[in-house]
Amino acid sequence: MSETTDPEAPMAEPAAAPEPAPAPAAGPLDDTLRDRLLADPALILGDRELMRALVAAREADLGDNVVDIRGRAMEALEHRLDRLETAHESVISAAYENQSGTQVIHRAVLSLLEPMDFAAFLETLETDVAPALRVETLKLVMEAANGAPAGADTGPLVVMPEGSVSRMIAAGRKAPRGDDIVLRRASAETRAVHGTEVASEALLPLDLGPGRRPALLVMGSLDPTRFSPAHGTDLLRFFAQAFRLVLIGWLRE
Repeated sequence: MSETTDPEAPMAEPAAAPEPAPAPAAGPLDDTLRDRLLADPALILGDRELMRALVAAREADLGDNVVDIRGRAMEALEHRLDRLETAHESVISAAYENQSGTQVIHRAVLSLLEPMDFAAFLETLETDVAPALRVETLKLVMEAANGAPAGADTGPLVVMPEGSVSRMIAAGRKAPRGDDIVLRRASAETRAVHGTEVASEALLPLDLGPGRRPALLVMGSLDPTRFSPAHGTDLLRFFAQAFRLVLIGWLRE
């Protein structure tokens, strides 16, 4: 006979789902990895992100009321290392630029020594020296009693009236700058000398000796940052002295 089910009997509750097992705790390091770290701790010390994580974990274990002096010292040393690396990179960059600038000046001076006559000397200013110096214009300004204002069609030699050199150097200042090399943005006083638009310029005064009017070597660049008062002038001063001696030699002939 079949069994009958009592409709009023309580129904059995479904079995509860088993709770998920807790995640296993992080175990020790793999023996191979542990041996490698013990053999070469620099693997950790050389990784800044890993060192920061280790220091942070150490401070978290100590709590908020405890200060890890070694961790703070490590952070200070890390910041100091960053500053030293930045300074080191700056020194290397400056040394490279200085070496590159020295080579440029040397090539330009060698170009000055090659011409066999004064006409070729003037021509080489535009054909060889200016490209070697990486400038767009290179003009030699000399004063004469009957000098005429410079025009746009002048060559590398520009003859101007007496007092023009000091006026261009002063560029509207009350007192001239003497024989100092001037690095600045292009000025209205030298626009006619350049004969073209430039953004920055270098003015190198030349003392040609007793009995001769002063001269001026004018360089112009389209780069507004090429010649700035903040830049050094040692290499340009050397070039100016070499140019002066070569020019005096041609004037004596």
